[in-house]
Amino acid sequence: LEQGEIVGLLGPNGAGKTTTLKLLLGLLRNQHGQIELFGKDFTHHRIETLRKIGSLIEQPSLYQHLTAKENLEIYRRIYGCDKKRLEDILQLVDLHKTGNKKAKQFSLGMKQRLSIAIALLHQPQILILDEPTNGLDPNGIVETRELLKKLNRENGTTIVVSSHLLAEVERMATHVG
Repeated sequence: LEQGEIVGLLGPNGAGKTTTLKLLLGLLRNQHGQIELFGKDFTHHRIETLRKIGSLIEQPSLYQHLTAKENLEIYRRIYGCDKKRLEDILQLVDLHKTGNKKAKQFSLGMKQRLSIAIALLHQPQILILDEPTNGLDPNGIVETRELLKKLNRENGTTIVVSSHLLAEVERMATHVG
């Protein structure tokens, strides 16, 4: 991958897309070969590498009883980000007007955007998303696609997105594998 690309990892269900992404994140142990990220062997530079990556694999992991801002605050403390970053990221994913609404009251699209916000909070160089439009209604799909294109265009964020929907990947990816 080159910096600033949006790479679509395309394949039918069961083709190994999620497995590949989990290997890149160290969520599965590599059995053969070598994984290199940022020019370094992942096995020997795991923590350093993971600090540069934001990800969303399978289901969003949210605290349902908390607001969008409260969810982000928990991760902000973990990442050690500036408090101002919360408002910036809520604005970016268009959740800045949710106020006291709890995550359990969010639509699936809003939950997905909040999960992407969490993945972006520490300003990663690469964003890895596993089927981010899966289960969304047509409007949610468009919102997610436009958000990813905006991140790429305005921030130069490199994005890897897996999907089984060729038409969707073609609308956002600069490269498809």
